[in-house]
Amino acid sequence: MPLFSRIRNRSPKLPGRTSDSPSHEAPQESPEPPRPPDGCADLDIRLHWFQAQLDNCSDAVFHSFSAGPDQRCALIYIRGMVEQKTLEENVLNVLLSMQADDAAAFRRDIFKRKRLPMPNPTVTLSLPEGLTALLDGHALLLMQDEPLLLDFAATYFEKRAIEEAPNEALIRGPREAFIENLEVNLTLIRRRLKTPALKIETLKVGARTQTDVALLFLQDVCKPELIAEVRQRLAQIKIDGVLGSSYLEEQIEDNPYSPFPQMQYTERPDVVTAALLEGRVALIMDGTPIVVLAPVSLFMLMQSAEDYYQRYIASTWIRWIRFLFLCVSMLLPSTYVAVTTFHPEIIPSRLLITVASSREVVPFPALVEAFMMEIAFEALREAAVRIPKSIGQAVSIIGALIIGTAAVQAGIVSAAMVIIVALTGIASFIIPHYDLGLAIRLLRFPIMILAGMFGLFGIACGLLLVYLHLLSLRSFGFPYLAPLAPFVPSDLKDTVVRTSWRMMKLRPWLISAGRPSERMNARSRKPEQEGGND
Repeated sequence: MPLFSRIRNRSPKLPGRTSDSPSHEAPQESPEPPRPPDGCADLDIRLHWFQAQLDNCSDAVFHSFSAGPDQRCALIYIRGMVEQKTLEENVLNVLLSMQADDAAAFRRDIFKRKRLPMPNPTVTLSLPEGLTALLDGHALLLMQDEPLLLDFAATYFEKRAIEEAPNEALIRGPREAFIENLEVNLTLIRRRLKTPALKIETLKVGARTQTDVALLFLQDVCKPELIAEVRQRLAQIKIDGVLGSSYLEEQIEDNPYSPFPQMQYTERPDVVTAALLEGRVALIMDGTPIVVLAPVSLFMLMQSAEDYYQRYIASTWIRWIRFLFLCVSMLLPSTYVAVTTFHPEIIPSRLLITVASSREVVPFPALVEAFMMEIAFEALREAAVRIPKSIGQAVSIIGALIIGTAAVQAGIVSAAMVIIVALTGIASFIIPHYDLGLAIRLLRFPIMILAGMFGLFGIACGLLLVYLHLLSLRSFGFPYLAPLAPFVPSDLKDTVVRTSWRMMKLRPWLISAGRPSERMNARSRKPEQEGGND
């Protein structure tokens, strides 16, 4: 019979909770007892405080038992967050089999000499610290006439296996991807960066979730001011819960009102390793496989891990295709609206006749027609994401074919517009970073409005506004259009083109340590808040 089944929970009931209370009435809340002072050695008082803190928590387990020379003990843990077999073999069996001359010697062996075979046991006087450790998956050992708490890690969580990244699949390259467990993710990085310069700082974010967030950087490569800026922004987060990496991203980005992503995310350990080698920082959060990288530029968001596992000539050609279709995704519908509405003379006459004949039966202007088709395509795209995977692809393809064909036959839209919208949708899928693709899809609509109002001049004005916004955008003080603005010739080897590894011998000029950089003043505190001068 397992040892746990032979140990009865002899913890007393809390006041105000009776077994004969009517089921339809809400249980009365008992007043929370005051926290015992640090140094209190009474087991019942401290146990009662923990029970009050974890009242109505059915997964909280309180084991009271006697061990050694009549020494009263209590073991507290959260069911499902600890490995019960480890507790049974390395804690309970050891405590029940230990011999000592008296209770004082027994407590001394446990708390001073740490005779329990558990890794890194921690001794503390603070009950709140013990409660925090308890909620983090640790177990607590309390003894009568001993004011100290013994905190030891017996954490156990169910986790999924390491699999291939579903959103960043490669033809060549490693197949490993991050999972939701922080320790496993850190191990995947350590396996690739076997250097003591890799530093990992862990902090808790979220007043109620107390989510573990790990800050990773290479100490001799990353700029100290960048590390200090990231620490400062993380410390300023005031939120109840952090459930995903996007929570962090929105809280610490430079310009929260920009549609463009100012941080990069990835599921691949090799991408994080490459970013750390460049002098960037990584934020790994417990509970999500998505890792956030900062700083980032527009050209970094247009790169894929596949670029570095293929020959550099093929990678350069693929990057040109990406930038070409980035422009197609943002400008093709607007250009069609502007040309057919204001500038038909620039279309070849035969093509103009074909387009005019297809639009002859369409009752809407080109701008309304484009808006209708773009919104319908966005709806199909969103529906394909939300419906079950087993029927998602079929519904999206059949929906697009049926709606497009029926709309053309009914004379609601022209065949040319269907082709334009289809090419635009395909072009948006080529962008490697999903958030960047979303930004381009959002900008497509205001540029279409400008094109419908002013023609090609409106498109030029829209592009100028986007360009000015990108020039002013920063990612932790790093220019968003670097290395083009500011112009850094040495960093152009890995932007629109990718040269061979023999030629890429220097880290990015504005990121890595030892290089001059712009001052980080995006969201830094003012000098008077720092208590010093600039």
